Amino acid sequence: MLGERLTSDTLVVLESTTYPGTTEEFFQPLVEAGGLRVGENLCLAFSPERVDPGNRVYGIRNTPKVVGGVTTTCTQRAVDFYASFIDTVVSAKGTREAEMAKLLENTYRHINIALVNEMARFSHELGIDLWNVIDCAKTKPFGFQAFYPGPGVGGHCIPIDPNYLSHTVQARLHYPFRFVELAQEVNAGMPNYVARRIQDRLNDDGKAVRGSTVLLLGVTYKANIADERESPAVPLALKLEAMGADVRFHDPYVDVWNAAEHGDPQRLLKGEQNLSSALREADIVVLLQAHREYLDGALDGVGVFDTRGVLAGSEVVRL
Repeated sequence: MLGERLTSDTLVVLESTTYPGTTEEFFQPLVEAGGLRVGENLCLAFSPERVDPGNRVYGIRNTPKVVGGVTTTCTQRAVDFYASFIDTVVSAKGTREAEMAKLLENTYRHINIALVNEMARFSHELGIDLWNVIDCAKTKPFGFQAFYPGPGVGGHCIPIDPNYLSHTVQARLHYPFRFVELAQEVNAGMPNYVARRIQDRLNDDGKAVRGSTVLLLGVTYKANIADERESPAVPLALKLEAMGADVRFHDPYVDVWNAAEHGDPQRLLKGEQNLSSALREADIVVLLQAHREYLDGALDGVGVFDTRGVLAGSEVVRL
C-alpha cells in the first residue's frame, strides 16, 4: 500500500527491529511497487528505534540515532531528517550494519543478563551474596559494567530481538548462534527457578505451596511503566498455579492482568486494590518489579522475597 502511494523524492525509513537484510531484500521491493526506484527517485534507510520506556534521563532528542541508507545519498537524507530534532546522528556503513547494531545492543544485554542469572543460581547454593559481589565488582572504573539478576527478561526487545539474529545465522549459514540460544535457555528458565525458591521459602515457614497465597508485586516487564509484554511474571504465575498456589498480584500500573500465555480471556486476574491488606493476607510476598511505589517505605518490615535486589532489612531475602 505504501509503495503504491509514494511520490518522487520521498524518504522512507524503516525503524522496526528486524534481521539484517530486511530493508533491502524484503522492504525495498515493497516500496518500489509503484514504479519508483531507490537510488533514482526514492530514498530508503534503516534507523533502529532506541526508546527506553520510563527513562527520565534519555529520550528521543538526546539518545544518539543510528542511520544506514541503501545509498550514500539515502543515508545523508536520513541523517539530515533526524538531525532536525535529534542531537546526535550516527551514520552506519549501510542498512545491514544499522540493522545489526540494534541486534548487537539487545543481544549484549540478553547474554550478560543470562550470565548473572546463572551466577545467581549457583551463588545461592554456594552461600555467596551475588548482589554484594556485583557492588564490589562495579567499583572498577574500567572493563566492567554491572548487570543484575532477576525473575527473567521481558519486553519487546531483549527476549525477542536476539532470536532474529539467531534465525538469520541458522538460515543462511546453517549453524547455531550458540551464545543467544544459551542465553535464551538460561533466562527462560528463571521463572521456574524463582518458583522453586518461593517453594523453599514457604517450606522454611512450614507451609506447602498448595493452598498458600502468593502475592506478586509488579507484573510489568520493567519498572515504573504499564507495559506487560513478555513479562516473566506470566510463566511464574502459571508455574505457581500449577503447584496449587493461590496467586494474587498488586501493580500500581495494572488493574487487570491476563496471567496466561497467548492472552487466554479465562485467566484474567483483578489486582489487589489495598496493598496493606494484601500484604497481611499473603503467605509470601514476591517483589518482581521495582516500581518506585514499592521503594518509598511501603514494604518496610514486611517479609519479602526480592527478585530485584532493591530492598534491605532482616525480613528481606534476595534472589
